[in-house]
Amino acid sequence: MKSKRKFTAAFKAKVALEAIRERESLNALSSKYELTASQISKWKQEFLEKSELLFTMEKPEKKAEKEIQKLNFTGC
Repeated sequence: MKSKRKFTAAFKAKVALEAIRERESLNALSSKYELTASQISKWKQEFLEKSELLFTMEKPEKKAEKEIQKLNFTGC
């Protein structure tokens, strides 16, 4: 019995980006990564739908900076 494979987010992003670039067909990518074309299409669609989050998320360093400033301000 085959066990279900798990993929990292980095791997999914890599495959999705290759699909978006369209330098190779879905069938070629399927063979290259041993995935189904439908799986690659799902990852591509999810990548495109969530790509705007990259520009709306606050960087962790800035968030930490704001928290420190808030604590320093209220602590004085």
